[in-house]
Amino acid sequence: MAQERIFTPGPVELPERVRQVLGKQIIHHRTEEFRTAFLEVRELFKRFLDEPSDSFVFFASSGTGAMESAVLSFFEEGDKVLVINGGKFGERWLKLSQHWGLRPVEYKVPWGESADPEAVERLLKENPDCRGVLLQVSETSTGAYHPTPEIGKLCQDRDVLCVADAITALGVYNIKPSEWAVDVLIGGSQKGFLLPPGLSILWFSQKAERSLKERAFYFSIKRELSKQREGQTAWTPAISLILALKESLEILLEEGMERVEKRHRALSEGTLKAVQALGLEKFAKIPSLSVSAISSSRAEEIRKELLRLGIRVAGGQDELKGKIFRISHMGVDPKDGLMLVGMLEVALKRLGLPVEMGQAVRSYTQTLMEHGIW
Repeated sequence: MAQERIFTPGPVELPERVRQVLGKQIIHHRTEEFRTAFLEVRELFKRFLDEPSDSFVFFASSGTGAMESAVLSFFEEGDKVLVINGGKFGERWLKLSQHWGLRPVEYKVPWGESADPEAVERLLKENPDCRGVLLQVSETSTGAYHPTPEIGKLCQDRDVLCVADAITALGVYNIKPSEWAVDVLIGGSQKGFLLPPGLSILWFSQKAERSLKERAFYFSIKRELSKQREGQTAWTPAISLILALKESLEILLEEGMERVEKRHRALSEGTLKAVQALGLEKFAKIPSLSVSAISSSRAEEIRKELLRLGIRVAGGQDELKGKIFRISHMGVDPKDGLMLVGMLEVALKRLGLPVEMGQAVRSYTQTLMEHGIW
């Protein structure tokens, strides 16, 4: 039986070079071998962000662990924060803030839409005691992009931290935290970093460092940072994932992050033009480059038919269940994106939908050629 192909927004398919590293015998973390490799990973990560600062830590957790660390480490109980809630993961910021005793001001964005910087500015003026803005760069549940650099600049001249969940944006967008005016940046391994789940990352600015608290235990940034700068960790690290991250960072840096973003932009636009040629519609008004959300009253039928053809895409979550399906572009070679579009044509045809075979493939191919990918 042919292997199932994964086009979900996490986990993503793993490059062969990464799989080779993961398949090696594990090493012990309290050794010079691990220390040397870990310090190399930290240097690569600085190059990846184009930031000289070594104010970042890795946790053995999913991205939510780093999100929780951000709430605990940069804010106190009773602090007011503005939460941009435009989907399942915006809700996570809201729940974390509420759980740890912050006072969240909710900016509720309709699912599929993006935050309006003017609305953010108005809310910050109405709440001058706000200490942070918590948002997603890429809201994975809706496929929407939030204009993070514009929102970051609103925080820059205020005593407000811009805290960005970039879990499905790092490894896709050419994010430079200083240029984007982001103070806390969060990533997860199973997305654009092309790894299995289990490793999260938290980078923070000098401005954020002035607010650093010691409220967490396992997710203590202070405890981890002093150790990790020396090539060790406070607790048992995700050894294999850290060693594999070295390989995936090298892959991304070899391509160059400008080129990586260009590839994802072409994949996103090509896929959306292809589905439009099939009579389907994009869901997000301003789509993320990481994942395309496609609207259809038959979304679950389409998802299941693709699965029968050996293609796994994601369905909708919560209020979007049965209304959209989601196609990830993370870790996707443009040729594989072409295969997906062709199989989507087959799936729709098998479901009896009016499809002109080859039309979506043509739209996708033309778009990628226009972007200079082929």
